[in-house]
Amino acid sequence: MSVALAAPSTGYVIAAIAVAGLITLALRALPFAALKPLRKSRFVQSLGRWMPAGILLILAVVVLGGELAGRPEWVWPVVIATGVTVAVHLLARRRALLSIAAGTACYVLLLAVW
Repeated sequence: MSVALAAPSTGYVIAAIAVAGLITLALRALPFAALKPLRKSRFVQSLGRWMPAGILLILAVVVLGGELAGRPEWVWPVVIATGVTVAVHLLARRRALLSIAAGTACYVLLLAVW
């Protein structure tokens, strides 16, 4: 026995989309509204200073660890490209985009000739 389902009315669909949009907007605005009174907090200022470096460190460890675990024969290209990235970053006044581009180019070139 099959049951035929009726299509929802246009008003119902519009109301559902409006409710979903309002919930999405509220969820995206909530962190900013909650953070406003905390901006002067020493803890939040400390997090703002240290979190970007911590996140990059975790990302680097995960990526380098995965690369070395997946291709143990390519240890030296990874080490050399990492060194180039760090050196360019420090010598180019901490320009992240430049150091990432230089390290990536170095790694790709080393893989091509290794």
